[in-house]
Amino acid sequence: MNQAVKQPSNIKAVQSIALQPASADIWDAKYRLKSKDGRPVDETIAATHERVARALADIELPEHREHWYEQFLWALHRGAIPAGRIISNAGALAWKPATSTINCTVSATIGDSMDDILSKLHEAGLTLKAGCGIGYEFSTLRPRGAYVSGAGAYTSGPLSFMDIYDKMCFTVSSAGGRRGAQMATFDVGHPDVLDFIRAKREDGRLRQFNLSLLITTEFMQAVEQDADWSLAFPVSAAEQQADQLDLDDPDTIIWRYWPTHRNYVVREDGKVACRIYRVIRARRIWDSIMASTYDFAEPGFILIDRVNQMNNNWFCEDVRATNPCGEQPLPPHGACLLGSINLTRFVREPFSDNARFDWDEYRKVVNIFTRMLDNVVEINGLPLPEQRDEIYRKRRHGMGFLGLGSTMTLLGMKYGSAQSLAFTEQVSREMALEGWRAGLELGREKGVAPIMDEDFEVTGEMLARRPEMVTDGLKAGDKVKGRLLWGRYSRYMQQVAEEEPELVAALVEEGGRFTHHSSIAPTGTISLSLANNASNGIEPSFAHHYFRNIIREGKKTKEQVDVFSYELLAYRTLVNSQATPADLPDYFISADEVTPIQHVDVQAAAQKWIDSSISKTANVPTDYPYEDFKDIYRYAWQQGLKGCTTFRFNPEAFQGVLVKEEDLASTTYRFSLADGSVVEVKGNEEIEYDGETHTAANLYEALKEGYYGKF
Repeated sequence: MNQAVKQPSNIKAVQSIALQPASADIWDAKYRLKSKDGRPVDETIAATHERVARALADIELPEHREHWYEQFLWALHRGAIPAGRIISNAGALAWKPATSTINCTVSATIGDSMDDILSKLHEAGLTLKAGCGIGYEFSTLRPRGAYVSGAGAYTSGPLSFMDIYDKMCFTVSSAGGRRGAQMATFDVGHPDVLDFIRAKREDGRLRQFNLSLLITTEFMQAVEQDADWSLAFPVSAAEQQADQLDLDDPDTIIWRYWPTHRNYVVREDGKVACRIYRVIRARRIWDSIMASTYDFAEPGFILIDRVNQMNNNWFCEDVRATNPCGEQPLPPHGACLLGSINLTRFVREPFSDNARFDWDEYRKVVNIFTRMLDNVVEINGLPLPEQRDEIYRKRRHGMGFLGLGSTMTLLGMKYGSAQSLAFTEQVSREMALEGWRAGLELGREKGVAPIMDEDFEVTGEMLARRPEMVTDGLKAGDKVKGRLLWGRYSRYMQQVAEEEPELVAALVEEGGRFTHHSSIAPTGTISLSLANNASNGIEPSFAHHYFRNIIREGKKTKEQVDVFSYELLAYRTLVNSQATPADLPDYFISADEVTPIQHVDVQAAAQKWIDSSISKTANVPTDYPYEDFKDIYRYAWQQGLKGCTTFRFNPEAFQGVLVKEEDLASTTYRFSLADGSVVEVKGNEEIEYDGETHTAANLYEALKEGYYGKF
């Protein structure tokens, strides 16, 4: 490996590294099961593993439960880490009967009526109360200033209703002290798109939301060509008649895809007549997007056409929203459970010339973990019957990995190098292939996902989207099984078939246990706690010594926790106990030493084999030039990604989750006191306020965001 440190072949196992105090503390606060009076039920992390393994093994037939309990416990000790809701709530029914093991949900489509807006708000409240995050599309609501004939008034627009959802989320106490998580998506062709892009420039607004734009291929082509872009919203049949709109007038009407046809004027090809409110240059919107994400790290960027094109369930799903972190694009009422494998656990002889990855054990863990995650479906605890129906029918889960950056460092690779891209693709490919092998066997043993055996009628739209169906002799009106449309004609499964054609042929013939197997989540507190601060998800380590801001139940400001990267702990344990950052080999790099292009390249290397999506953030330094930054989303589109997110520390905008000491020390915050005087302090200095101790940076954010009232 590149510039590896020479060590004897009997170097101590990397698993011997002691858990740092911050990691144990987060496990205790977030994942350790406790009684109502705060008494620990899980005495140790091993006891947490035993609780989860037992809950999932109890799904098996009685005569096999002990066998699978031992297998599941082995996998948990070897790097399988179910997502936070599973760790917290599996086997906890006696203590938390109303909670869910599911991280990800998406709302049903929000209809453009007060009744439907409030109905979906109610559903969202129940979902958040159960501990699940939720995503919504808000561009189905008519633009600000549009006339509502039933009310005889003009609407305040979708963002005003987002404010209501935001306040609801803030108010609802999510299970286990976990603050509610929401994603709002918004179509780039909506008349209020510029308001959506700029929404978070207002202090305290929409802070319970992540924001992402739904970007179409048509819009990206308009950007490339510096063309005009129409901002439009669907026309109801009644409006078209009342206003005598000419549906053939291109200056008034544009025909576009829309997620609902209810009451709208619809053409034979399924497109909806949309009234043009405004025409502007596409690059004006583009520049607004990039300026906002440079300053405020939002909105994110979801290439929605590609999401739907690559969806395994392309024939029966219309995806317009994602879970709060973006790794799970889901249909209305969609739900998905998650889990990640800690890649650092498979490195043998790290930092040595013999450093290597144990592929055999990795595949074994993937196989067993697939069964574990499939069992979570049976104890989902989702609050809405529509959500339960959706997860039982398709049984999708999202297995991913964490610690990719840390693992590269243990192996002597530089994150973003050609060697690291090849490794990333191999890790993703092996996970995918082993997962689908397990999906086939589980289907044979336990039965396939119900959708596999359902009959679907072939439509003209299907044939247009998949011309190979015509070549195979299918025609409109034919009835075919879901497993055929899923296994033979989904673009992702076609890629799998190029590697293992016999496997996919068997899945087409027999069906699989689930429709989706993989996604890569951000794994923030999971990485910090149970993985001893291995790097998050697909990311490099943020830094090798830094502070993490954590939300504590009952506290208004975030708590600053001092942490070290897993690879630095490993290096100190295995090579040099006194090592400082200056002593580390040059392959010890951190997130802001990786260029945005390299961040996208690593994501692209994994995306080919991930059937859902990837939550990834391209971190850039505060002083990173805007001119170098502004085309990163365009590059992501060119590389075939489904989405992209960036983050640049900006003390004027907000305090991030991960913060470097040098950033805090170089930032001055000004506080105005009641007597009119002003106090200036550095971001890393501590302040006593409201009976608690805060860093200046975290207190400034809490005041600005309204946690102590108006600032």
